[in-house]
Amino acid sequence: MTSANPWLHRPHPSPNSDVQVVCFPHAGGSASFYHGLSAALSPSAELLAVQYPGRQERRHEPPVQDLRVLAGRIADVLGPGDGRPRAFFGHSMGALVAFETALALGDRGPLALFVSGRRAPSRVRHEMLHLLDDHDLVRHLRALNGSESAVLDDAELRAMVLATIRADYRAIETYRFAGGAPVGCPIVALTGDADPLTNLAEAQAWEAHTGGGFELHVFSGGHFFVRDHNAAVAETIRTSLKTIRA
Repeated sequence: MTSANPWLHRPHPSPNSDVQVVCFPHAGGSASFYHGLSAALSPSAELLAVQYPGRQERRHEPPVQDLRVLAGRIADVLGPGDGRPRAFFGHSMGALVAFETALALGDRGPLALFVSGRRAPSRVRHEMLHLLDDHDLVRHLRALNGSESAVLDDAELRAMVLATIRADYRAIETYRFAGGAPVGCPIVALTGDADPLTNLAEAQAWEAHTGGGFELHVFSGGHFFVRDHNAAVAETIRTSLKTIRA
């Protein structure tokens, strides 16, 4: 279900839940990526999936190519919420956006930050994927087996998807952690044991970015392990939140 706010989708509204989980998509991804996780969390937690400009029903809006600007806009959209505590969950690029959104919110930030499939902000790989030609960029995306793979065979859809992905890749590849105080909430890192974009040491490095507790959970699979482990990821979120809130 899409809310009246174009930035936020509620796939399975759960107004009686006592916590919300705000989810941030990967590069080129959309709010629909989190439909399965939303179903697995409902009704004990209500999932809000962020819809960035430049995709699906927002495809006519230009993508935001500065990651901190994007995080600032999302922080403004989230505001104080409806009084329920919120946790953030971000996958890949979404982990960085969630982290920067938490920093932008300061004391109004989440009670926990779940970062999935992404190395810590302080760990830099000098990548220039946004400058690849179409052939090489498509080959890269197929290797990752992301949610975009299904549309790459259609020329019209491929052109639209590649434009959005380039913008997102530019945002993450030009992003550099500015330093400063860590987030005050606990960080829970999740990673796939065969993810070519994040190794265990890079995932463990998130520990340096929190003033609260830290956990690391390793799942079988590659970069998009979340898609294959919705039930297990949902249980990790529930268990971690129960411990944190206690």
